[in-house]
Amino acid sequence: MDRGYAFFDLDHTLLPYDTQVLFCNYVLQREGGRRVYLLWFLPCLPLAALGILSLRTMKRIFSSYLRGMKRETLEQYVAEFLNTEFDAALYPAVVAELERNRAEGRVLILNSASPEFYLKGIAEKLGFDHYLGTRMEISETMPFLPVITGPNNKHGEKIVAMQVRGLIPDDIEMLADSWSYSDSSADLPLLELAENAVMIHPGAKLASIGFERGWRAMTPARPYGGKWSGRWASCLQAMGLYRLPAKP
Repeated sequence: MDRGYAFFDLDHTLLPYDTQVLFCNYVLQREGGRRVYLLWFLPCLPLAALGILSLRTMKRIFSSYLRGMKRETLEQYVAEFLNTEFDAALYPAVVAELERNRAEGRVLILNSASPEFYLKGIAEKLGFDHYLGTRMEISETMPFLPVITGPNNKHGEKIVAMQVRGLIPDDIEMLADSWSYSDSSADLPLLELAENAVMIHPGAKLASIGFERGWRAMTPARPYGGKWSGRWASCLQAMGLYRLPAKP
């Protein structure tokens, strides 16, 4: 019998934050001078809102805070981050779903728009069989604008990436005995791929679609009150000023 699959988004799904910004927060708390590289990110936000700058380009601009960092330093920060802030921020209830799918023998796939340079460590830490993300090149010394090879791993690109790597069949619209987890309507292709879809704190658009289709929703406790509180937390993280609340 073929094994089923369990697909997991990362940001706001396995944890209540955008991991890319949370990692930035970790770095800036150790090298505060790097905040200067983010000054040009703010005036780019209206251009992104107007569709003039793509999310792929904005990801490169945001990552400019890593300029001049040596590869070994970046790798050390990633390892430390995964065992501290990231570990503390995980949703226990969603990690329990991951463990249930593992126990039931499914292939575990982490599929995120986040840069792959820290997804590898996350996949190893949580025991995923495979991981896919946005391919950002890590140089011996990081440039001002890190190079992204390939598309931003978002929307339907998540499905294409799994097909290209031979992780899922090309000609199946829905995978039986499979589960998919995400917080975002951008992940409708990923949620629709599995027989069982689970929404994590879905917004109005995703909730409307999901409840009509009988999808399950999970609302694990978050360290902030709602959408705008979450955005404020992200702003603080982008400046290196956020402190994770202590777990009860």
